[in-house]
Amino acid sequence: MKKTPEHSIIEPSEWLSLNQFIHDLKHVDSQCISVYYPYGKGKETISLLQKTHRNKQLEKVELEIEKRITHLKRNPTSVGKFTKTLCIFGWIKNGKVITKEIGISKKLPFIYMASKKPYIKPFRDILKANYNVILVTLDQKSAKIQKIHGDKIVQEASLGIDLRGRHRKGGQSQGRFQRARKMKIHVFFKKVADKLRTMDSDSELILVGGTGSAKDNFLGMIDSRLQEKCRMVDELSFSTSQKDVHRKIISNLYQHRRKHVARIISKYDELVKEGLTAKKNDVIYKALQNASVDTLIVSAEYHTDSQFNKIMKMLEMAKTTSAKIEFVSSPKILERLKINDSVLAILRYRTR
Repeated sequence: MKKTPEHSIIEPSEWLSLNQFIHDLKHVDSQCISVYYPYGKGKETISLLQKTHRNKQLEKVELEIEKRITHLKRNPTSVGKFTKTLCIFGWIKNGKVITKEIGISKKLPFIYMASKKPYIKPFRDILKANYNVILVTLDQKSAKIQKIHGDKIVQEASLGIDLRGRHRKGGQSQGRFQRARKMKIHVFFKKVADKLRTMDSDSELILVGGTGSAKDNFLGMIDSRLQEKCRMVDELSFSTSQKDVHRKIISNLYQHRRKHVARIISKYDELVKEGLTAKKNDVIYKALQNASVDTLIVSAEYHTDSQFNKIMKMLEMAKTTSAKIEFVSSPKILERLKINDSVLAILRYRTR
């Protein structure tokens, strides 16, 4: 059976473990060696570490990472059902080398990088972990807003009103009752929208779900800035299990990532005419040396090609010059751009 995008999405249990791993790495505030390598490529990775020349401190870290790779060849670890990529991070704290590792069930780019902090962007790009998401669940009389960072709820609010569902005999007419009820719901949704606005600051996505037509009616109550971030989520209610909530968040983050990459490629296509792009490795390498690269576009499968070592150096150069790095994994985009053995660059300014 052909796999759908949904089947290739990381499982919630692995997603949660990865978020916790990233959370722990964020406390590391010293120069770090970050290594990502495909399972079964430990020997090649050790060879790569041994060929480079770093300062004495980093070479001590590399030696410990080599030992961990040798150990993992015999005892691979994974937070998923099987291991496709092993990731090891090493740094020095109080004169002692510290290493931290995780095995995951997804293919990540082959990376060996020295940087000021652990290099965790591949996790964010490929696994869509550690984004800021706001989840709004509501019906006509209740609402729950949760601000989620990774696997943690960092802020939460619940709102509600007393709303009668049926008109009772006597008193106001049926028509008047319905108008008053509709106005009460309208005011309630406005209150929820105001609360959402105060809770939103740097979220990438706002997911809105709930029963009946509530979520559709609510969408019309929020401003255009928030609407651009909104995604409607089906089969989401107050009784949805946490596992299914995470599954829906992950699915929407995957869609969000695909759209982000599409925008980057569209930007590249537009800037070609203005001379603000480069597609030859030698040209891009020189542009990186001059800090004139704004965005480096790299195939997530670049480690299978002849330019592997050169591209790996370019990734580290991009990181040290604050250039953005975008990994592309879509087969359609890779085929169109033909970047398996090369990279593309969006430039900050024209180069000769």
